[in-house]
Amino acid sequence: MSQTSALVDTLKRQLRAQGNTYADVARWLGLSEASVKRLFADKHFTLERLEVICDQLNLEFAELVNAMQADEQRVQELSQAQEQRIVDDRELFLVAVCVINGYRFEEIHHQYRLSEAQCIRHLITLEQLKLIELLPDNRIRQRVAANFRWRPGGPIQQFFQQHIATEFFQSRFDRDTEKLMVLNGLLSQAGSAEWQQIMQRLGNEFHALCERESSLPLHQRFGTTSVLAVRQWQSTLFKDVSRASMPNKRSNETSL
Repeated sequence: MSQTSALVDTLKRQLRAQGNTYADVARWLGLSEASVKRLFADKHFTLERLEVICDQLNLEFAELVNAMQADEQRVQELSQAQEQRIVDDRELFLVAVCVINGYRFEEIHHQYRLSEAQCIRHLITLEQLKLIELLPDNRIRQRVAANFRWRPGGPIQQFFQQHIATEFFQSRFDRDTEKLMVLNGLLSQAGSAEWQQIMQRLGNEFHALCERESSLPLHQRFGTTSVLAVRQWQSTLFKDVSRASMPNKRSNETSL
């Protein structure tokens, strides 16, 4: 990630932390809200505009840079061995997912059948893995970056695919809290790359929304899973009529 991109991401987190919106930034800069959204999407700010926003946040520009550097030191991905250590211990896995989702110590203890001693033991392990910092009075400080992810094809992703994917899709997706979209079309390599960038922005917005609502009581928040996936793929349902053997021509592929 470029320094400009990292700086803008840090600025967004500072805005959210103070409860500010794109509309607020638009008012400060004398722009439309749509223009401000484009600025953040393109990560294209002049120094003058950055200074105006920092002034409104009572934040020195140097403080913004320091916050960016602190963010860059956060964990973005675990090693294969670290993930395997977590996935091999069901209780540790549960606590890891909880803390990454912003649970406090007492919320983990009250929601799950784990004693205080068990919770503390697992939190110490996660501290050793550098996912968190365990503070006095069992307070938890996350050390994961905003763009933290499980390793592609790693132990935890494999676990989810093997044990959760089938259960996840056993729903009609007809409730107010559910939605399923299956999109099919033909895209070039450039089009696919652009769509993946859009998906990444959606992922960032999801995490931003979770962060904004993190101050709400736990009983007002509910475990919510969103699956965003894309691949060049053709269903085996049509394999028998596919002209896959035709030379120099790829069969049409369907994305899910």
